[in-house]
Amino acid sequence: MRIVLISTPIGFLGSGKGGGVELTLNSLVSGLLSLGHSVEVIAPRNSKLHKGNEKAKLHFAEGEDQISWQHQNYNSPVIIPDNSLLAGMVEKGLDIANQADVLLNMSYDWLPIWMTLNLEIPIAHIISMGSESLVISNLISKVYSRHPNNFAFHSKTQANDYPFIKEPIIIGNGFKLNNYIFQDSMNGPLGWVGRVAPEKGLEDAAYVANKLGEKLRVWGFIEDEIYASKVEKSFPKGTIDWMGFLATDDLQKELGKCRVLLNTPKWNEAYGNVIVEALACGVPVIAYKRGGPNEIIQHGQTGYLADPDDKKDLLSYVKIIEKIKRKNCREWVENNASTDIFANKVVKWLNKVISEYK
Repeated sequence: MRIVLISTPIGFLGSGKGGGVELTLNSLVSGLLSLGHSVEVIAPRNSKLHKGNEKAKLHFAEGEDQISWQHQNYNSPVIIPDNSLLAGMVEKGLDIANQADVLLNMSYDWLPIWMTLNLEIPIAHIISMGSESLVISNLISKVYSRHPNNFAFHSKTQANDYPFIKEPIIIGNGFKLNNYIFQDSMNGPLGWVGRVAPEKGLEDAAYVANKLGEKLRVWGFIEDEIYASKVEKSFPKGTIDWMGFLATDDLQKELGKCRVLLNTPKWNEAYGNVIVEALACGVPVIAYKRGGPNEIIQHGQTGYLADPDDKKDLLSYVKIIEKIKRKNCREWVENNASTDIFANKVVKWLNKVISEYK
């Protein structure tokens, strides 16, 4: 197949602003290329694909970033800025897609989903979030009634946010495993990875570190400086060790040294990329029992699931984390979340989408 991907309109690839979509896109490109497919990517200027994905052709678009729906009210209207980056990406994608088999949209936004109703070329959508917008959910419902196979989700829990989806297509996610080195160290620090923003719940992980008298190593793009400062000031000086945003290779080397990763989102994560990245390095994970992590973590085998927002429960599991065998963590990823497993699921789904347009 010749597949054209539209990236997220929230920051260029490599900036960290696009969150998990950046890693998902690169993992998918890697898997599709290894299966022999032709891949082209539409992304904001300055974007870079991961090493090894050079065979994918990268097309740039310019314009003003979209505002993430995570930072808008559920009932907010659609806002398309003048000189819209998203519109530019969609326009370029449609032009290239005329000579392709399918256009695969990875942006959670109104415009590319709406275009599905108005074009005769196959447009498929990987939905990267739960229901964060009333107007987008209503649009997905409308498109779904005509094209029920054009949407795929990362987890069952995420798909449940859209109750009108009767038989959701679940594709999980995938990771290039040779990018992650297994480390069998049981005595490392506490780790936390993610965009530093209120919905990620960093303060709960900092609470655990403070109670244990330890430092919490934090990796990720600081999206909300005010929030980051507030969390830091809420605990004794030095509780949080800010490590910054790192590319995959550098991140996995440091993350693999941790004895546990704490995952504390305040909302339903669609999947939980950082959880699988940690597991791939052999690092067990303790996460709140909600969203995608609830489906990824094997309680008592690869980590623990704590009651949502219960910091004391989180703390209790950290105290027994040595019971988890780190090799179990790596084995789960090898058996469930490699790039080839992910890409094969996506190809099977895209073939179904394409067949309905013939």
